[in-house]
Amino acid sequence: MTLKQRFQKAIDYFSKNMPVAETELVYDEPFSLLVAVILSAQCTDKRVNMTTPALLLRFPDAETMAAASSDEIFPYIRSISYPNNKAKHLAGMARMLVEKFNSTVPSDVDKLQELPGVGRKTANVIASVVYNQPKMAVDTHVFRVSARIGLTVNSKNPLETERQLVKYIPEDKIAIAHHWLILHGRYVCTARSPKCGECGIRDFCKYYESTTNFTAKAHRKIKRY
Repeated sequence: MTLKQRFQKAIDYFSKNMPVAETELVYDEPFSLLVAVILSAQCTDKRVNMTTPALLLRFPDAETMAAASSDEIFPYIRSISYPNNKAKHLAGMARMLVEKFNSTVPSDVDKLQELPGVGRKTANVIASVVYNQPKMAVDTHVFRVSARIGLTVNSKNPLETERQLVKYIPEDKIAIAHHWLILHGRYVCTARSPKCGECGIRDFCKYYESTTNFTAKAHRKIKRY
């Protein structure tokens, strides 16, 4: 099977079985999503969604958050991973939004990455989810799942993964493909115990192929003894 064929099978499968795929972060407008994505680094969406209501009730917009110190923000996010750093990021992000971007979340990925706490993944999420741009945000799920399926080859970092994925995914499918891979990794192709037995793409998954070949070889060795 060629790489192009594998991509097409994956796209066909997810288009049929996951026609609606979107972020599980709860948000109302661009600013609240930006806050949520910054908080989601190395943290579950479930935990972030439990945290943001009180935080955004107290700091509902860039102006309000910009007027606050990181010490004032910290108590609202203490249950999040790395709360000290993230409180500083949120305070700095809000101030830059107000001072440099007229309190408006930019749509440009490079401008987004100027904001404290915003890396390429976060910038791509905002550009994709809010502004419907064909951007592929690569988190740990996307990185793992795309390699396991065989959509990426010898990718050493998220940027390589992003470039390989967008090369073969049609532009109009890139935004939703990001969510396909995340949700598949979150609920089926989990990091420690992938649920290959119930996975609908195992027929063209390199990881499943390798594990079944390994099991078959092991059985043959046992029979010889």
